[in-house]
Amino acid sequence: ADDSLLNNKNFTKDPDETRQRFWDKDPMIKREKLFPFIWNTIKDSGRIYGNRELGNFVNVSNKYWFSYPGYNEIFTGYPDDSVNSNNKTWNINQNVLEFLNQQTVYRNNIAAFSTWDVFPYILNRQRSGLMINADRDSLPPTNTSFRLLNDLQKLAPRPIGVRPDVITYLMAREYIRVNQPKVVYIAFDETDDLAHGGMYDQYLKSANAEDAMLADLWSLLNTMEGYRGKTTLLITCDHGRGDVKKEDWRHHGADIPGADQIWFAVLGPGITAEGEVKRPLQLYQKQFASTFARILGYEFKANHPVAAPANDLFKQ
Repeated sequence: ADDSLLNNKNFTKDPDETRQRFWDKDPMIKREKLFPFIWNTIKDSGRIYGNRELGNFVNVSNKYWFSYPGYNEIFTGYPDDSVNSNNKTWNINQNVLEFLNQQTVYRNNIAAFSTWDVFPYILNRQRSGLMINADRDSLPPTNTSFRLLNDLQKLAPRPIGVRPDVITYLMAREYIRVNQPKVVYIAFDETDDLAHGGMYDQYLKSANAEDAMLADLWSLLNTMEGYRGKTTLLITCDHGRGDVKKEDWRHHGADIPGADQIWFAVLGPGITAEGEVKRPLQLYQKQFASTFARILGYEFKANHPVAAPANDLFKQ
């Protein structure tokens, strides 16, 4: 939590409660208050990349620094200059989930859940054949939990215009519990929309809630025989936010300094625990797609250039 934003009445409507929950003069305690799962479980058993104060850099490679270009880069390994808007256009670039879906062991065993309704286009549902559940998409009404979640989605308020992230998460969680897919992607959205709306206290609360969802997911996976000890969790974001000018925390894009700065965390078998990586290093968003594939034992190949994996993850 940033003290200058907590004390700005334009951005934080409830500073007392927000400070009580998320503030501490010690930055190590403060970050743990916001992200307890990341700064305990992953710090102890996985890796966290991107602390620029330690010379550990993770950046986007596309030149736009906003969502669709970022997600295209994450999943295709190709920072394509022609992907330059957030419009609902079918992505011509092949993505790593689509590639994995073509492998016999993973065919029809991949699912993606997103709050943002552009993901069916980013992952090109009509070409890839992936199971993608986004915004108003329902689950098959085959059991009580699926039917309840479908009702919840229809009836829940939509303060950011799309369904709440918790509904996206619960749909993914119940789908995992029932169908046990081999690869799952979950995309949250609230933090970005709340930031654009200038609601810093709500932004922090949403980020904290998403950390709790990750903890809940990891706990579930470790109770299921098919996943326990066999699952890798990788967490990242599509772009950064402004920080040079504090009021730019709301924004991102090529005209906002710092919006190309991102981070990622990883936890799972085969990933040697290092905690917060403090070694000087430069990694890029375009390396994630081939990294996903390598974790599963594949070399991602597509109809376009693909960046090499982030091989640092696999060093002992």
